[in-house]
Amino acid sequence: MSDAPTAPLGGGLICAYRADRGGVLHACTPGDADPAGEGGLLWLHLDRKHPDSAHWLRGDAGLEPLVAEALLQEETRPRLARHGSGVLVILRGVNLNPGANPEDMVSIRMWLEPGRLISLRGPRLLAVEDVRAAIGEGRVPPRPGALLAALAAALILRMGPVLEALDEGMDSVEEALVAGEQRALRTRLLALRREAIILRRYLGPQRDVLARLAGGEVGELVDEPARLRLRESADRLTRYVEDLEALRDRAAVAQEELTTRLSDQMNRTMYVLSLVATLFLPLGLVTGLFGVNLAGMPGTQTEGAFAWLMIALGLMTAVQVAFFWLRRWL
Repeated sequence: MSDAPTAPLGGGLICAYRADRGGVLHACTPGDADPAGEGGLLWLHLDRKHPDSAHWLRGDAGLEPLVAEALLQEETRPRLARHGSGVLVILRGVNLNPGANPEDMVSIRMWLEPGRLISLRGPRLLAVEDVRAAIGEGRVPPRPGALLAALAAALILRMGPVLEALDEGMDSVEEALVAGEQRALRTRLLALRREAIILRRYLGPQRDVLARLAGGEVGELVDEPARLRLRESADRLTRYVEDLEALRDRAAVAQEELTTRLSDQMNRTMYVLSLVATLFLPLGLVTGLFGVNLAGMPGTQTEGAFAWLMIALGLMTAVQVAFFWLRRWL
């Protein structure tokens, strides 16, 4: 960890917290955000998209270039990587900003080392606001591992309502299928499957990251109470992943059922049309023959010939219907 001033210049800093002599975390200004002493803690939360944040991380932050670039990457997935005395942790949370889709998950990148936690986000994360509120109430111990565990727990907790909404949406689709409704169900099913697949894509690796943190892979950076909390978060996330997998399977079954019903409906329609065509084919042949304008056509000079033709056509139709009935085609 560098002895250089740790506060980023300009507007890249969103918030900063440090532990006072009494071991209580409190907000501090950039000028007060100096390196924490032995056993202390400094948390710097930065706006990843602000140019001042990138300039500071690549310079005065005292980070290895590899770590700085990993924190500033545009596209990331949840992962855990040890570098020297610190650890790089990347997690994701649901996007609950107005007008955003929850499945467009927002990443939070963290660098954890003795006495300091640096975190970066792009779009606003409500989970960070939850942790800041918990710090204000004195519910977050002034230890790097405890702060990391609090952030992870807040991220997982915010996912609950989103997954419940997905489950309720799947329930409504299944109820509509049972009731025989089919209109717009295909679009709803595709949307549900898409959301479940995207969430599963990130939550699976994130579960593994939390399990590794809870398993003590980073050593003393995460103490035993923090590991217990991380284990609880990993267990909850495991349930969420299992729920997403179950929802994906339910959506696949519902899609197959909907496809089968649409296929049956089309087959019934084609069957009716085939029967109608079969009934009228011989009638059309007879009427076509009698409609030719050639000399010598029978009945052209006979009184009531048209009535006899209608009777003959009716008898032909009755014979065909009886034949279809006996063959159980009707």
